Amino acid sequence: MPRPIHFEIPAENPDRAIAFYQSAFGWQFMKWESPQPYWLITTGPKDTPGIDGGMLLRRAPGESTVNTLQVTSLDDAVASVTKHGGKITVPKMPIGGIGWLAYCTDTEGNAFGLLQPDPAAA
Repeated sequence: MPRPIHFEIPAENPDRAIAFYQSAFGWQFMKWESPQPYWLITTGPKDTPGIDGGMLLRRAPGESTVNTLQVTSLDDAVASVTKHGGKITVPKMPIGGIGWLAYCTDTEGNAFGLLQPDPAAA
């Protein structure tokens, strides 16, 4: 069963947003070397409940936090989303060394990601 494994926070001003989350919640940020500016977020110790996430530059006005679900087959999950009334907004793409990712919206327009782990993805 798919379950949340990652969240992404879009930010117009990443430095300001990082300062906020560090001060308000003690979250830790690490710049990740990727084609686009991206920061990995650690929200707490690994032995406590919760998930970690990332921060990226806001791409469009009104863009909100996105939760990503881990799936065993991205192709099957994408087919299920469209079959049940959702839409694919960013088609399947590799995230090097991590896996295969697609972004979707549900029937209410809420964005979410689907990730199939695959360290060989390139």
